[in-house]
Amino acid sequence: MVTLPRLVVAAPSTGSGKTTIATGLMAALRASGMTVSGHKVGPDYIDPGYHALATGRPGRNLDPHLVGVERVVPLLLHGAAGADVAVVEGVMGLYDGRLGTDGFASTSHVAALTSSPVVLVLDVARLSRSAAAIAAGMAAFDPSVRIGGVVLNRCSPGRNADEIRRGLEQVGLPVLGMLPRDESLASPSRHLGLVPVAERDESVALIERLGEQVAAHLDLAALLDVARAAPDLGDVAWDPTRELETGSSPDRERPVVAVAGGRAFTFRYPETEELLEAAGCDVRSFDPLTDPALPEGTRGIYLGGGFPEMYAAELAANTSLLRDLRAAVEAGIPTVAECAGLLYLAESLDGVPMAGAIPARAAMSERLTLRYPVATAVSDSLLTRAGEQVTGHEFHRTTTSPPAGTQAAWTVDEMPTGFSSDTVHASYLHVHWAGHPHLARRFAESVGRAAPVGRAASASERVETNTVESSATANRVGLDTPPPSGSGGSTSGESGSTRGKDGTVGDPLRHHGDVEVGDGLLDFAVNVYPDPRPEWLDEALRDSLAPTAYPDEEPARAALAKHHGRERSEVLPTAGAAEAFTLVARARTWRKPVVVHPQFTEPHAALEQAGHAVTEVRLRAEDGFTLDPAAVPADADLVVVGNPTNPTGVLHPAATLRALLRPGRLVVVDEAFMDAVPGEPETLTGEHAEGLLVIRSLTKHWSIPGVRAGYVVGDATAISDLEAVRTPWSVSATAAAAMLACATERASAEARERAERIAVWRDHLEAGLREQQIEYVPSTASFVLARPGAGVRETLREQGIAVRRADTFPGLGPDWVRIAVRPEDPTDQLLAALRRTGGDR
Repeated sequence: MVTLPRLVVAAPSTGSGKTTIATGLMAALRASGMTVSGHKVGPDYIDPGYHALATGRPGRNLDPHLVGVERVVPLLLHGAAGADVAVVEGVMGLYDGRLGTDGFASTSHVAALTSSPVVLVLDVARLSRSAAAIAAGMAAFDPSVRIGGVVLNRCSPGRNADEIRRGLEQVGLPVLGMLPRDESLASPSRHLGLVPVAERDESVALIERLGEQVAAHLDLAALLDVARAAPDLGDVAWDPTRELETGSSPDRERPVVAVAGGRAFTFRYPETEELLEAAGCDVRSFDPLTDPALPEGTRGIYLGGGFPEMYAAELAANTSLLRDLRAAVEAGIPTVAECAGLLYLAESLDGVPMAGAIPARAAMSERLTLRYPVATAVSDSLLTRAGEQVTGHEFHRTTTSPPAGTQAAWTVDEMPTGFSSDTVHASYLHVHWAGHPHLARRFAESVGRAAPVGRAASASERVETNTVESSATANRVGLDTPPPSGSGGSTSGESGSTRGKDGTVGDPLRHHGDVEVGDGLLDFAVNVYPDPRPEWLDEALRDSLAPTAYPDEEPARAALAKHHGRERSEVLPTAGAAEAFTLVARARTWRKPVVVHPQFTEPHAALEQAGHAVTEVRLRAEDGFTLDPAAVPADADLVVVGNPTNPTGVLHPAATLRALLRPGRLVVVDEAFMDAVPGEPETLTGEHAEGLLVIRSLTKHWSIPGVRAGYVVGDATAISDLEAVRTPWSVSATAAAAMLACATERASAEARERAERIAVWRDHLEAGLREQQIEYVPSTASFVLARPGAGVRETLREQGIAVRRADTFPGLGPDWVRIAVRPEDPTDQLLAALRRTGGDR
């Protein structure tokens, strides 16, 4: 017999606060010094991620449909091994299970199987004494379920709370705590439910707050009494080696199985990896967003679930890994893909190129597919034998065309689905391998027979690095004329542009898109948001001119600091991003400054004017212009990189940029276009790290190119260095007023709306480019870098359309252009003009 204190957190319906209470309880108990095991009823992948963060142990699922009734208790004991208490979060309403089965696989079913007492969560924001009637009905509905008490969610002490408590006491149900309303504790949702913990940079802080709130408002001692009242369990803990019915030889070589992870692939059961390890495999995680190649020696690939549709552009930009993955599949490396993995192997996802390893295209649809089926194997394949059946679940809002290959993976509801062969098994169906261990055994056996692929790609293979030994009087690589010696005028690429139209550019680093525009030309060259400024911003700009005093930037500085959750000393207003780059160049005597190209050329120009020799790291089109931190010289003491980058539109993962940080180095991230990215998922403005500065600009997003308004956020020491070389009153009163106005909640809401409109317009532009088979870089910004061919820019100009020449960006040639994102109607005019030039491409 095994003694395991445990309880199940349940509710009458979804949305009552089960995840909040369960996760907060796990965190609170752990903070009290206990070892806590977190579990989730049902096939959910996201809640166990929050449980893992709260407990410091893997989150586990308990699902009779997926693993069989007989394995539920053994899996509970396996997951809870060494724990002082187990907390099980329910699914949906307490008695809601698989339809047509009288509650099979429901929370109540799992509570009965595991003999666990239930703590019922009631959202009483709109209830009074009726809450007691609901709880009484829940308690009486099934005699096999024992409710040990009630937690009142969104409830504060007062007369209504007292009324609810008296009602519950009358039906014999004690109140174990009341959690007050706190919207900051809510978890954001998307089209398939909550946002995974791996995608939320603030997740650790959220879990800590949950734990603190639960500890403050719930009776932990009483909850532990409920858990300790659970009877002992007589089952034996689940063991992966025993389940496989075969063990691995300790002397046997352990073949590498590459398992997709990172933000885009967060869905997999921990028992899957444990089974593979028990079968003798060496399981290694890789991140499809950032890793340039499969792990070295890969002999098997497992691609689980996640949200690739949210990261399609970033996945497509990692072209080196896509090539490596496709080559591995074509070479016969055993590959299993479930749901998101299926989309990643497809030819495209919503028109964005993917690996192309299976003959299908995927796209978002209006209909959500949610089912809990029994699937039948169509034929013998990598995982299956014809006629075998497995239990699984599907949860997706995409479809593939075709839905199945010539050899389908399964039939579900008598319809073929997925793709399979002797080496590939890809479908929407999620299968919990703990319930079907023969699948893991077969996969491991195939992996053991496969020849290894994959290698650690060197930096030289992924990123072209050019060291430019230049100064203010030396020639740049690839230029015939030396840069000017510096006249003391503006070095800004925005205000100091060379005024050429179509011919050669005297100084490419100071060329700016505004010189491409002329009277009567449709402007796709300048990246200023095309709609009018909001009235509240115009009013703030007008009002700033009324006083006759010198500018006072302090209110703006305080507002920006509050907006980003920083101290005053960590923020510096500047006369646009251009001044910020000049200050960085002058702040220190840089030994080896590095600029990552192609990107906005102002940082390079400013460094040269300050007399510094610049080292270029040039990212390659073949690699989707992605950045490998290893390509940056180790002795660089300054690194400047754009995010999202102008002109490529590539959004580098925050983790990639963090990898650039090291003692003695300043990393400057140009986020001038981050406000055009909905949700700003990779921003580093909230990152408190030594040696990190983030530069922001209000110019483009708020349609104020005539107002030089920007600021720097980051390391207080570096901010102080910049402030020391800044000209007094460099920030005008109008710029300070713009900063103050744009650091409000109203501005934040409108900024998000503008970003969402930009995304819609950009999708329309990119779809048109794809239709004409024009190469482009999937963008996250307010512009798209396209490659229509040499001479197309000039031809478009003859037709009355201006686009930005791209050959002035180091690393790009005359066949590239940068196209500003515009609404659908002018974009259609551009696309029509491109179509007319098609014969020349």
